[in-house]
Amino acid sequence: MSNVFFTAEDNYARLDVFLSDNLDDLTRSAIKKIIEKGNVKINDSPCKKAGQSLSVGDKIFVEIPSPEKLDLTPENIPLDIVYQDDDFAIINKQQGLTVHAGSGNLSGTLVNALLFHLDKLSGINGVIRPGIVHRIDKDTSGLLVVAKNDKAHISLSNQIATKTCFRKYLALCEGIFKDDEGVISTQIGRSTADRLKMAVVKTGGKTAVTHYSVKERFDKFSFVEFQLETGRTHQIRVHAKYVNHPIVGDKTYNQHADKFNLKGQLLHAYQLELNHPTTGERMTFNAPLPDYFLSVLEKLRKQ
Repeated sequence: MSNVFFTAEDNYARLDVFLSDNLDDLTRSAIKKIIEKGNVKINDSPCKKAGQSLSVGDKIFVEIPSPEKLDLTPENIPLDIVYQDDDFAIINKQQGLTVHAGSGNLSGTLVNALLFHLDKLSGINGVIRPGIVHRIDKDTSGLLVVAKNDKAHISLSNQIATKTCFRKYLALCEGIFKDDEGVISTQIGRSTADRLKMAVVKTGGKTAVTHYSVKERFDKFSFVEFQLETGRTHQIRVHAKYVNHPIVGDKTYNQHADKFNLKGQLLHAYQLELNHPTTGERMTFNAPLPDYFLSVLEKLRKQ
């Protein structure tokens, strides 16, 4: 069981929408159950109405139940383990692999694979997400760090929070970027049009900052490096769409036709830089672009 507190900085028509915007790890249905069970108080008064409106300054207390104890089975799913020691491991995740289990999705995930391949994992995130310090989307490939003990987990999480862990991505985007480099700084929250999507919002979101640098320009595409300063859900994908250069192959945020018969977006977490949680040594890890990404670049260069 964990408790969280919020102060509403804007007016909200619905309590469940506010909580969806502020509790990224919980689904809308999970939030509804928490409200209906009486686990939410507004200004010290219990509230069981998902549609309760909020005003600026309202104090919201949420009691979040402990993760459901799921019996996850280790699975021999191939993993590209770039590095590991007693404290952490660096995984080069393949496209199409979901990071952690959830309701109705108890197999075929990175966590199932980690339970098979690694001897131990941190327990801070509970049995649903053992070892998971941060995530990358199912159809995004590349590097992520996994903690093997709680001390390492705390250190690595703090590095992400204090922006001393650098995460760089490579992407192929639609259209031609005008500037060689720049910074995209917005608020990101749940889309009001589609609650399964994230969007740039004027109010009620969280600060999201992404740095970009154009590596190569083609006739109708740009090969771009992105560096995260913050780590919001779908941040790079949402920011790319926001500047009118959505990522090629992104079935959620890109309305252009897929000309390359892709299985997901051409977005790859290629570099991860962090301090070793025990020794303090600065370490940098790299993962080459997957073959399907390289193949598209080669086709564009030939044109």
